[in-house]
Amino acid sequence: MASLLEIEALQVRFPSDGAVVRAVDGISYAVDEGETVAVVGESGCGKSVHALAITGLVPRPPAVIAGHIRFAGRDLAELPESELRRIRGPGIGMVFQEPMTSLNPLMTIGRQLTEHMRTHLGLSRRQATDRAVELLGLVGIGEPGARLAQYPHHFSGGMRQRVMIAMALACRPRLIVADEPTTALDVTIQAQILKLMKDLTRELGVALVVITHNLGLVARYADRVNVMYAGRIVERGTAADIFARPQHPYTRGLLASVPRLDRPRAERLIPIEGQPPDLSRLDDGCSYRPRCGLAVDACGRERPELEPAGGGHAAACFRPGDVAAAA
Repeated sequence: MASLLEIEALQVRFPSDGAVVRAVDGISYAVDEGETVAVVGESGCGKSVHALAITGLVPRPPAVIAGHIRFAGRDLAELPESELRRIRGPGIGMVFQEPMTSLNPLMTIGRQLTEHMRTHLGLSRRQATDRAVELLGLVGIGEPGARLAQYPHHFSGGMRQRVMIAMALACRPRLIVADEPTTALDVTIQAQILKLMKDLTRELGVALVVITHNLGLVARYADRVNVMYAGRIVERGTAADIFARPQHPYTRGLLASVPRLDRPRAERLIPIEGQPPDLSRLDDGCSYRPRCGLAVDACGRERPELEPAGGGHAAACFRPGDVAAAA
């Protein structure tokens, strides 16, 4: 049975001053119905660009997109904008990084919630309003009827993010893409928002792709994880496998830089030395080798491909066994 979302060899490139920025460099993964898949990595690795490519929100030009993005059997990469508009909302919902810049400050929350329901679902004003009240209640906003007449600045950061989730759910999509939905929120609100999204996917059967750099939240809420570096997926597997048995040195570095309750209080965090590579100057070797303590000669000659590491786990590394032993 085919997955709900199948991304195959996706590339997103931006020509710039005689060079080409390879923002997304041939990634592939799938998402099943009702599943939560996380895409993690540091800033600049291509997470957000790939999320926008899924929803057809990367402008072409300047971007050049290749590969396949199959959603419910249809290749979104080949569809015209008019067809993509019909899929956004009823098919795919999007939760953007910063709700204050995604919500229109001049429109009431009620209008922003009901506008696309009337467009995509053909609801009357009354039906859309009733649905908006239901959605605000569903995402935990008190007195939802009164809130419809308010503007975004009347809401706190966490409440605005809840509104964004309500908007993503409004047209009953089969898939939600959440691009760093907790970045601007404090720690306790981050956990609330991710728990809310996970609970809603369970109740409504919606698949969820979460783009994030918060490994703690990933460990708790994701079913499967894709680790990205320099536009490529360097490791994939279940959340349990990724955290218990990392097979790529970058994944190990990410985990080592996160505080853990099961480690001694005096133990120091280990940062990843160096800087991410320039995506317009990538060579034929492994992009992570300048920052890697396990690099060998082969790492400079070619890029390792994702290879099975047991139980659906895969890593793009020439020395996965050494990584696992050092973790």
